[in-house]
Amino acid sequence: MEGSSNSNSRGFKTSGVSDRNTEFPPFYECVRSVFGSSTHKPSSEENSLGVDPFVRSLEWGDVSLRQWLDKPERSVDVLECLHIFRQIVEIVNAAHSQGIVVHNVKPSCFVMSSFNHVSFIESASCSDSGSEDGPISQKEEKGSYNKILERQIEKLEEEKKQRCLPMKHVLAMETSWYTSPEEEFGSPSTCASDVYRLGVLLFELFCPVTSREEKSRTMSSLRHRVLPPQILLKCHKEASFCLWLLHPEPTCRPSMSDLLQSEFITEPRDNLVEHEAAIELRDRIEEQESLLDFLLLIQQRKQDSAYRLRDTVSLLSSDIEQVVKRQLILKKKGSSYSDLSKDDHQSPSGPSTLLASRKRFRQVETDVEVDEESQGSTLLESSRLMRNFKKLETVYFLTRRRQMKAAALGKSLTRHSPLSSENGRGGSMISSVSNPVSNNDPPRQGGWIDPFLEGLCKYLSFSKLRVKADMKQGDLLNSSNLVCSLAFDRDGELFATAGVNKKIKIFECNSIVNSNRDIHYPVVELASRSRLSSVCWNSYIKSQIASSNFEGVVQIWDVARSQLVTEMKEHKKRVWSIDISSADPTLLASGSDDGTVKLWSINQGVSTGTIKTKANICCVQFPSDSGRCLAFGSADHKVYYYDLRNPKIPLSTMVGHSKTVSNVKFVDSSTLVSSSTDNTLKLWDLSMSASGVNETPLHSFSGHTNLKNFVGLSVSDGYIATGSETNEVFVYHKAFPMPVMSYMFSNTDSMSGLEIDDASQFISSICWRGQSSTLVAANSNGNIKILEMVA
Repeated sequence: MEGSSNSNSRGFKTSGVSDRNTEFPPFYECVRSVFGSSTHKPSSEENSLGVDPFVRSLEWGDVSLRQWLDKPERSVDVLECLHIFRQIVEIVNAAHSQGIVVHNVKPSCFVMSSFNHVSFIESASCSDSGSEDGPISQKEEKGSYNKILERQIEKLEEEKKQRCLPMKHVLAMETSWYTSPEEEFGSPSTCASDVYRLGVLLFELFCPVTSREEKSRTMSSLRHRVLPPQILLKCHKEASFCLWLLHPEPTCRPSMSDLLQSEFITEPRDNLVEHEAAIELRDRIEEQESLLDFLLLIQQRKQDSAYRLRDTVSLLSSDIEQVVKRQLILKKKGSSYSDLSKDDHQSPSGPSTLLASRKRFRQVETDVEVDEESQGSTLLESSRLMRNFKKLETVYFLTRRRQMKAAALGKSLTRHSPLSSENGRGGSMISSVSNPVSNNDPPRQGGWIDPFLEGLCKYLSFSKLRVKADMKQGDLLNSSNLVCSLAFDRDGELFATAGVNKKIKIFECNSIVNSNRDIHYPVVELASRSRLSSVCWNSYIKSQIASSNFEGVVQIWDVARSQLVTEMKEHKKRVWSIDISSADPTLLASGSDDGTVKLWSINQGVSTGTIKTKANICCVQFPSDSGRCLAFGSADHKVYYYDLRNPKIPLSTMVGHSKTVSNVKFVDSSTLVSSSTDNTLKLWDLSMSASGVNETPLHSFSGHTNLKNFVGLSVSDGYIATGSETNEVFVYHKAFPMPVMSYMFSNTDSMSGLEIDDASQFISSICWRGQSSTLVAANSNGNIKILEMVA
């Protein structure tokens, strides 16, 4: 079917790139009718978006025939190459049957699927319509094809990093390789020119070349019909057929009908079909293997999950059995108490004795008679518990794993657990938890039960904070009333406030709670030369209080006489925090921006030791039962714990915060809580720091907001209170990482009491009243509230 490009009168558009929204050419339709989806016809949406078919084909996972030909590791598979060549011949024949010259019979205009199905890229089919403006159409085709090359070059730049031929060079040379001799002399492109291009393509299929120089040399020799010796020896039949297609005279080249009827194409057809079926079968087997691997992986993971679930259920069953046994013991004791109560009823006694007996055992009888149904309903009715059920579950399993690990190491969880009681300090606020059975009972099994139960009961005991007193106090002479520090004295009768107004104000707590006054005045007021950062009462001398200021001075005051007793001026920069040891009331520690922690003798008024660090010290704290140890937080995001008998190196370094550590407090002798401007509180077990570095906190408490300000921290009987930059007070319990309750301050002016629009207010300081359920909190505007936890 010979024919020139001028023989077509169907109006086939030549601008295959610029005119995508026009009607598709007959060439495209005829190829589509022969190969179905092997040539992708873009949708109207894709056309409107200008989606390049080459890019779209690559997105589908296909590979350019040019890329496939130039793979360095490619070996010649005769059946595979003939299969690819036959498909391209049939595509070109479909065009020629419509009288259309394809022009772009080049590897870069074809893509291959994983099954070796060849597809023609529509935007590269810039065929000549055969109209009188043929030269113009060829120019448009050349411009459009150059755009295709540019897109391919951009997409394939990464191949320069691989050991294959530089794609940019090959694509630039491809046009000259696939130009027929008559086209070089200016003759129009004909169907015979497409046949010549098929000869070049056949040569590339059977003659892989790895280096750029060899490729250029081989393709130049091909222009003169000189083939490499290896293809003449190994593929003489293919070489002969290739030379026939590459004949310099167009009239001597075979037509497409001759090609399709030749033995070269027809003989291996059956083998090609079998080969294609074998390839498809191999791919299907590989797909089945992939599916099998996927299913086996799922099975393995589910089996692992089942094993873990089985162990979890076994653990739960064991724990339930322990709790049931303990419950039965308690019920038996409750029954014995009930029998004793009946005997009291029958014995001659006065009404007062009978009434006392009933009051004593009323709660025991109620607890014993609660059935399983009512217990379940109580659990479900606690919306706060159900709302945090997943977190409580997580804490339970963490507690159990920690207990089992400690048991494996031969340690006692009760001794080191962060959930154990605070060495009896202040007693427990819940008597039913602290001593459910008498002290004469034998040791109970299941060391995890008491700590977890105590934490759970305390978590559920209180639900909100109630305002007991709202203090309205302000200083007309100061523009800012920010309270930096709050502290109760040893008996919880007096509390002190200190801040940027340069004054320490002492208030009597009970008088404020019991009186209903508009403005509250301090019982004592102490004036300082500089803004105050911290205050701390002496736990032994009731009237003695210490303070630190922004000039780096530590001061000791006598509240009873309203006098300054001692000034200690060894720090070079602002002192952020001070603390007086409860175990040794003559020992004071201070932390400063100069990177030092100083130990002071209050009696002597001089420092007795210095710990030097490389960062600002923001907080210091003694444990309640020892004056030989000290913890402090630093701007280097770490918490340090020192034995003061060896101040050269820390006993433990706690690493976990991502920003400045602003506060540290001892929960008990072996547990420490730290706050940071990274939005978290972290609970540390000091007994877990045998290596000197502790990177695993017991809990990370989150819920409050703390990103830039110091918001205060205080601990009482396992409850941890902290402020928030949302102007809220948050209370946690050491057993669980979520808040127990919170209370929001209203944005009011401390002097007038009127509402103001100031979203920048935050809680600046907070302090518990001893081991009670009452705390005092202050915000950045000077508002002070006395709050109480209630059910």
